[in-house]
Amino acid sequence: MRSLAFSLLMGAATAAGAAGWDADTCAVCGAGAAAGREGAHAVVVAAAADTSARGSLLTRYDRRVHRYRLQWQSLIPTQTVVQFAGNMGLLSFGVGWEYGRHKQWETHLLFGFLPRYGSDRAKVTMTLKENFIPWSIYLKRGWAVEPLSVGLYFNTVFGPEFWRSQPARYPDSYYPFLSTKVRVNVFAGQRVELVLPSNRRKFVKSITAFYELSTCDLYLRALVQDGSVSLCDIFGLSLGLKFQLF
Repeated sequence: MRSLAFSLLMGAATAAGAAGWDADTCAVCGAGAAAGREGAHAVVVAAAADTSARGSLLTRYDRRVHRYRLQWQSLIPTQTVVQFAGNMGLLSFGVGWEYGRHKQWETHLLFGFLPRYGSDRAKVTMTLKENFIPWSIYLKRGWAVEPLSVGLYFNTVFGPEFWRSQPARYPDSYYPFLSTKVRVNVFAGQRVELVLPSNRRKFVKSITAFYELSTCDLYLRALVQDGSVSLCDIFGLSLGLKFQLF
């Protein structure tokens, strides 16, 4: 339909041009050219209305397929993350998703590397992290500051040395309510973001540098039970980079 409307418009424009060329010598031909232009405009309007009507008459099947595709598209990661330290390994890499009305919520899935140090072997960690960024302050030239970011994350270390429930070799309630398999962490931090100009983007839309101060359930328990442990002893510093893909 769009191709037909475009062909009719071009034909009407050509006819109108020819009629306009003879208008100086024939008033009747000039009137015909004006009528031709009005007719071509009416054809274009009718074609657009027909196309809009066809687009709005989606069947129930079409709407279901559209929703299905949107749901799967929401699973595509929009971020890549690199983080140093933070009770999740020496260095962690992962992907992330952002959502919310103002994109203030983020979910990150990271895999980290823990060197051997004094143990028998190096280890791999996995972290599921939820971030909340209440607001962002735009500065200029693409720079923005996020004064506060808070959240929590669950971390586990792969290996037989870590368990979900207390082994029988320990006395009853030796490790009450806590396991060595999963650690629950909370954090607070700040961020600085640089949004790249559209003509300079190749792989990422923006780059964000951040720091976080975090602690875990085990350290909080020690703070409560051991009077010699202070707040400075239970918090750790981590640094990271977030690359916004699109």
